[in-house]
Amino acid sequence: MTEKNIVAQLKDKLIANTDYQALIQIHHSDWLEHLSQELKDEIAETKLQIGFKSIPLQIDETLQRYNKFSPVVNRFLTFKIQKGFSITDKIDRLVTHKILGPAIFFLIMFLVFQIIFSWAELPMNWIESAFGSLSTWAENILPGGWFSDLIVQGVIPGVGGVMVFIPQIFLLFLMIGTMEEIGYMSRVVFMFDQIMKQFGLNGRSLISLISGGACAIPAIMSTRTISQQKERLITILITPLISCSARIPVYTLLIGFAVPDVQVYIFNARGLAFMGLYLLGILMAFISALVMKYVIKAKERSFLMLSLPEYKRPRIKNISLFVREKVGAFIIQAGKIILLISIVLWALASYGPIEKMEQAEKDATSFSQENGLGDEETGNLIAAKKIEASYAGHLGKFIEPAIKPLGFDWKIGIALITSFAAREVFVGTMATIYAIGSESENLSVSQKMAADVNLTTGEKVYSPAASWSLLIFYVFALQCLSTIAITRRETGSWKWPLIQFLYMGVLAYVSSYFVYQMF
Repeated sequence: MTEKNIVAQLKDKLIANTDYQALIQIHHSDWLEHLSQELKDEIAETKLQIGFKSIPLQIDETLQRYNKFSPVVNRFLTFKIQKGFSITDKIDRLVTHKILGPAIFFLIMFLVFQIIFSWAELPMNWIESAFGSLSTWAENILPGGWFSDLIVQGVIPGVGGVMVFIPQIFLLFLMIGTMEEIGYMSRVVFMFDQIMKQFGLNGRSLISLISGGACAIPAIMSTRTISQQKERLITILITPLISCSARIPVYTLLIGFAVPDVQVYIFNARGLAFMGLYLLGILMAFISALVMKYVIKAKERSFLMLSLPEYKRPRIKNISLFVREKVGAFIIQAGKIILLISIVLWALASYGPIEKMEQAEKDATSFSQENGLGDEETGNLIAAKKIEASYAGHLGKFIEPAIKPLGFDWKIGIALITSFAAREVFVGTMATIYAIGSESENLSVSQKMAADVNLTTGEKVYSPAASWSLLIFYVFALQCLSTIAITRRETGSWKWPLIQFLYMGVLAYVSSYFVYQMF
């Protein structure tokens, strides 16, 4: 039989919709590799004309075999509940129970956030103290000048302001890695599959959303395991609403201004607020998915095939490698960005139009003399006025009218702009701004921010209202250029990252506005 006759038969099978036979012939016939380019093009054109899709056909054929043979097999299977079930089966009867399973999962996550906020406090204080000592040491040994100011007021505060949160990130990945290692996370996927389908998602979407708790970029890439394109697209669009590790420094810093350090029964109030922010992001992710379920149209069917591994003792080596990889990525990637932005921001905040900088110093000095301020207060006032007159201050002042209804001032405006590079840069930006020219080097960035007062109104800049407003903004806003880039790559279009950026931005602004107005 000639090649042309074989190709003709193949085309007839395609056109006659005998998909499985055509699929076998296309994928398992060695002679297809040796066809002329003209015949290959002819087959490709026929496939295009009839809408032949290889992957969905393979999935349909596999599911058809399971549907046909599973009832036959199940008729001959018997189980002995008392003796036949393994330890894994007995545990699964509890942890995958329709009611107890979700309750156990939320209890575990509740304990995770309590641990993150409580256990990390001591090592965070050590790191903060170490960077403070490093700043003092550098100031003492370096000769006075712009380079000394850059290191002491720019690099060390900027990098240290974020590195102090490494213990919390370490604990988060340690617990996620442990749950993954013992085999619990696959149970979570199985348990929530039916719930996820109600929101236009898939059980595998949960893996991506949980991964989003570390970073949205690998989480979005992991959606490649979701075969149904609509479910994959929705998962990509909502994943950035899950609070990632980059938000931990922002949440921790601002919660200190928004929530008093008290106990609620046996729980830490700030730990409860921390978990509440995560739950808020998750809730909004599911609400957004439900809306998208009815907006985005698709005809493909959804399914989940998953193998549940045996429970096993966690291997310390595997967990340590997982934690080292994640924490190391945070230190290296965040560190590089923060170092660069700290240098640029220091320059923008230290220099400005000469006349305006001189006038700012004169105004601050005059105000201090009139009100009898001390040397330290005078120095801090001069620094604040000069930053306001600097290039960074002009940038913040430019966007201040747009963010003022949210309770944000021009300093926060600067941080909102810089944190588009990465959310955690917000803390580094605040550390750099409040370090420049400050006479209170021994105070932490949170202490300096807590003492900041609006000179016009006399109110604290970081009041509970403004702090909650800013927290809500960071829960919803897409403050990450890398996430936008990866969404573009995974969807193959600028349409979806633009929609993602706009809907999250509007959601952040409107929610932040209402929160601030309610206080």
